[in-house]
Amino acid sequence: MESTPTNSKIYILPCMLTCTSLFCGFYSIVAAINGDFFNSAVAILVAGVFDGLDGRVARMTGATSKFGFELDSLCDLVSFGVAPALLVYQWALLPFERYGWLAAFLYVATTALRLARFNTHISEDHDFIGLPCPAAAGLIATTVMFFTKFFEINGPVEHITLLFLVYILSYLMVSNHPYRSFKQPDTMKKAKSFQAVVGMILLLALLATEPPITLFAFTLLYVSSGPILALYGLVVKDRKKISDKKTVS
Repeated sequence: MESTPTNSKIYILPCMLTCTSLFCGFYSIVAAINGDFFNSAVAILVAGVFDGLDGRVARMTGATSKFGFELDSLCDLVSFGVAPALLVYQWALLPFERYGWLAAFLYVATTALRLARFNTHISEDHDFIGLPCPAAAGLIATTVMFFTKFFEINGPVEHITLLFLVYILSYLMVSNHPYRSFKQPDTMKKAKSFQAVVGMILLLALLATEPPITLFAFTLLYVSSGPILALYGLVVKDRKKISDKKTVS
């Protein structure tokens, strides 16, 4: 996890990319209010693309600053907190009345807590602690796209699993489950450049086949990786304790 930059300068290019992410998040809110749920979901995914670009561009050009860091967090709260919460509320949580809007509020609150913890946590570990809010928003967006494509549902839906999904995502964002970060260049140094390029091309080709389905599958897999890694760590720890006891005895 990166520490907060101390430079207070304002760099135009990273800030413009961040504001573009904010624009996509705001458009997603407007589209959700108007009942255009599919385009609202797409706007959240586009916001995620620009959110990934702004930080990478800032690091590559040496344009990181405290102003950009704070701006990014504020924009993330809108694009990956308020926007997906309103989308899922309008799309699936309205029939649950109080439980529905409480779930939407909890999602926004845990997004804010997740961002605050990210901004204040200083660690040399490049992995995330808790589910990143763009990934949580991405699962909500791809779920809407998946239902629209696979079940041909264009309007609101009512299913209890979607209510539980929002509560689960809210928990994962403030949990201590580890999630792999792909923003750091160290993650690509271990792989050879040619194999990495081939892998990226194959991944893009796979995603382009049926984006609503493949994006949903990849996002669900990433969201599930945190609890799976945590469970695997517990199993390995228990086995190590058992083996240590046998060695001592």
